[in-house]
Amino acid sequence: MSTALSPFHIAIPVHNLEQCRTFYRDILKCEEGRSSEHWVDFNFFGHQLVIHYKEKSNEDLVTNPVDGKSVPVPHYGVVLPWDTFQEFSKSIASKVNFIIEPYIRFEGLVGEQATMFFLDPAGNALEFKAFKDLNQLFAK
Repeated sequence: MSTALSPFHIAIPVHNLEQCRTFYRDILKCEEGRSSEHWVDFNFFGHQLVIHYKEKSNEDLVTNPVDGKSVPVPHYGVVLPWDTFQEFSKSIASKVNFIIEPYIRFEGLVGEQATMFFLDPAGNALEFKAFKDLNQLFAK
């Protein structure tokens, strides 16, 4: 298997296409690609994110404990370079309500990372993280 990083593709449900289109385009600064009445493509930090209309669900947010925090499941996101994470977290701080505010997880341990969690307008949980040492990404 190649070690070259390939862009991932993820499609997520949203109950308000226009509200979520504005969030991903204007708040997270993702470039919009193709779209229809039912879906919109975005360049999500070099990956393909597609938001698809789906009627609103009444499911409760489920969490698992990680490093003393309640991490939402499922969630998705991107591992950013350390400096990009710091800049990005500051740029969105007044525009999102964090589930878990930016902090250092597993500090001083294998897998030490900066992380943050927040929801999009449809209730999808996003995690952004960064490693000072990217070799720690899959470390045991």
